[in-house]
Amino acid sequence: MAGADYTDEDMGEAQPQRQSNRKTKGRGFQDREAMDVDDDRAGPYDTQSSGTKGGPIKSVESWVIFVSGVQEEAQEEDVVDIFGEFGELRNVHLNLDRRTGYVKGYAIIEYGEKEEAQAAIDNLDGRQMLEKPLAVDWAFSSGPPKGRQGGRDNRRR
Repeated sequence: MAGADYTDEDMGEAQPQRQSNRKTKGRGFQDREAMDVDDDRAGPYDTQSSGTKGGPIKSVESWVIFVSGVQEEAQEEDVVDIFGEFGELRNVHLNLDRRTGYVKGYAIIEYGEKEEAQAAIDNLDGRQMLEKPLAVDWAFSSGPPKGRQGGRDNRRR
């Protein structure tokens, strides 16, 4: 073998020694000394705490609410008409089922101001839209959803 050193072993046979000049790729193969990174690789994290326990948390650019119970034949216009009464909508997501082409039953709505989003939650939670009641709440919060005790594990099966 070219480039391999041979040594005599106990039995007198020549065995090649492994060399460490093999090329490796990826982050996991670097020496810690060769890297200019401390053990605390990620550094400090930014938090977006609202100061209240269980309150809403702002996303990067807006206040996001989650609406469930959206009727499958609802159109984006229907959602914009109802939720637009409470302020300027930055974004509306109505996800469609690929197979049927109908709405999956939920919407994600973004408002620029917290007061607008809170007004929409207060006024539209439980309201009927196309003969189906809506459930409206914050998409991101620092505690459990309102009115719920426990999660999936506490349900009977």
